[in-house]
Amino acid sequence: MEASSLLAPIAKRLQGKVALITGGASGIGESTARLFARHGAKVVIADLQSELGPSVAEKICSESGESVSYVHCNVTNESDVENAVNTAVSSHGKLDIMFNNAGTTGKPYYTILSTEHEDFRRVFDVNVYGGFLAAKHASRVMIPEKKGCILFTASVTSAMYGGAYAYAASKHAVVGLTKNLAVELGQYGLRVNCISPGALPTGLTTSAAMDPTQVQKWFAAMSNLKGPILNANDVAEAALYLASDDSKYVTGFNLLV
Repeated sequence: MEASSLLAPIAKRLQGKVALITGGASGIGESTARLFARHGAKVVIADLQSELGPSVAEKICSESGESVSYVHCNVTNESDVENAVNTAVSSHGKLDIMFNNAGTTGKPYYTILSTEHEDFRRVFDVNVYGGFLAAKHASRVMIPEKKGCILFTASVTSAMYGGAYAYAASKHAVVGLTKNLAVELGQYGLRVNCISPGALPTGLTTSAAMDPTQVQKWFAAMSNLKGPILNANDVAEAALYLASDDSKYVTGFNLLV
């Protein structure tokens, strides 16, 4: 093999595509934004973290050389979601990928008697209704183009017992939403899938007082697969597969990572 071929750049699997990622300023969303940009996508980060978001977008932009921008977005507010989608389209002329990643774990209520109504509702507002709104407005601009990819972040709790009631129920609902949308939107050429990560240390699952490495080891001890340790980059790689043309005939799928 010639030396020049060894130095050839890796093919960019999202070249020319435009991606909008909710919850993209940290955790899984940030890792995905970075990977998508590295593979040639123009990325819009939609997030509540108005101080962190712009700096993350600027850093990824400088690393990748691709356009990466930030828009403030509360996914439970329809006007915010509509504005985020409109911003992506007005900035780049289209929207190819909508990754509904924003989420919350809620409080750790593990018994039905301790679960509070307000927290239960808030978890569903963010995890389910927020994703529904993003899918609704992404569909609005994708349907006329007869193409597009909509992704959701669900959870391994969607396929097994465990987790706080509101969180587990909301992630089951996300899978149901994915399957319903895949059926309706398939007639327009749109694909809809979700990713269900196992437990991994992110801002949602750890506090400032916790050592992420120790948390990661603790989660790994509970996993069936021994050896590899799950991190946000692994979930981003799954999102890359489902967002790219490599999965052009995959829809309605819940990919457990």
